[in-house]
Amino acid sequence: MDGSFERVRPYVGADPAFQRHVDAFLDTALTEPLRAAGRATTGLKSSPQACAAWSAILREQGWAAPSWPAEHGGAGWTTAQRLYFENACAERDAPLIQSSGVRTIGPLIIAQGSAAQKAKHLPAILDGRHEWCQGFSEPQAGSDLSALNLRAERDGDDFILTGSKLWTSFAQYATHIFLLARCDASSEGGDGLVFLLVEMNRPGIHVQPIRFIDGECETNEVFFDAVRTPAADRIGDIGQGWKMAKRLMAIARSNNTTTGMLRRALRAARRESVLAGETDPEMHRKLAGLSQRIDAYEALEHHAVSQQINIDAASATSMLKLMATELHQSITQAGLECAPASAFAQAKYLATRAATIYSGTSEVHRNILARAIGCP
Repeated sequence: MDGSFERVRPYVGADPAFQRHVDAFLDTALTEPLRAAGRATTGLKSSPQACAAWSAILREQGWAAPSWPAEHGGAGWTTAQRLYFENACAERDAPLIQSSGVRTIGPLIIAQGSAAQKAKHLPAILDGRHEWCQGFSEPQAGSDLSALNLRAERDGDDFILTGSKLWTSFAQYATHIFLLARCDASSEGGDGLVFLLVEMNRPGIHVQPIRFIDGECETNEVFFDAVRTPAADRIGDIGQGWKMAKRLMAIARSNNTTTGMLRRALRAARRESVLAGETDPEMHRKLAGLSQRIDAYEALEHHAVSQQINIDAASATSMLKLMATELHQSITQAGLECAPASAFAQAKYLATRAATIYSGTSEVHRNILARAIGCP
């Protein structure tokens, strides 16, 4: 045994019958080509072909949306069951799927959308017809998101969108975008915004991929040139978009670096260590320490999500996002130290450098946590 294929189990075990069911399914459904695609993943998402194939298998099984309630087509799993599934996928190198539809906008539509929006969008997310991207950041509005100025000018039953969005992940593959726009030109900050659901094939939308330092194009700039979109395709009231955005970001921040992703990264680091012939005992101790940190993070996540600790939701999501992304970077750095000549380890390291920037920088989240404990 080379150390990269160890079995890992979540801190809080799911029901043994559930575990056996998951194991049996994954051992059958995950073909070697799918596992190879999972092992080759350096960024946030496996190849489009592998994601499509694995998503179709999960949809057929009814597991495409593990955390969604069953009445909306989800699996309705508990936190323990979800963690078990993520770990079981990680230890088998399943393709990595990062679906904004399943992970972020779907839960918001379930919580805040109209009956018509639920009927229109939720089935299309589950069956793969709709792929979503998030249009929040702009050239002058990143961590200070409320500085955005994409204009949404009312014209009858429509808004006309003019401006641009930046760092929009996987926009080149998306059929839809959820975005914030300024519908009151005289407003400032979080006032006067609207949260819109927009089809990406509307005339006037142009996508320009941005190549990262690891060579991949995971993010994009999206331009809106007088794009007409229905005012009814919004979540929340006109002028109250900031409120919906804060709810959405709480969902997204708790999802963008999962326990399963951390275990995948550590598994890859150990594999690269073996391939490079790394024998330094200190490095093996470092990898073991990172494994313990993942276990501790997983226990904290379970307690926070299950509301077993006395912390408000906003602080909990900031805490988990901060810990997970910095731990992710530590793992990929260790992988690079194990195998500095490995192209895979280099790409993996570079791909995680942005982890402490997107969805709020580490500094922003430390400020949120500082305010939560009464710091000025």
